[in-house]
Amino acid sequence: MDYPILSDPEKSVAKAYGVVHEGRSLPERWTFFIGVDGNILAVDKKVNAASHGKDCAEQLGALNVARRKK
Repeated sequence: MDYPILSDPEKSVAKAYGVVHEGRSLPERWTFFIGVDGNILAVDKKVNAASHGKDCAEQLGALNVARRKK
């Protein structure tokens, strides 16, 4: 795996990123594209589970992120 996965059982990171809203038991399912410098490059607020892999690949291409060599 080339990227870290975050576990956030206390929802502290979710709150910091603004995805926890009143009246919802779970945080919004958004994808944040974060650069190597730690800055947020893009946010996908309309995650569709059926196409999310393709959507992420397209967004990474639009951000000029180099493709991994096989």
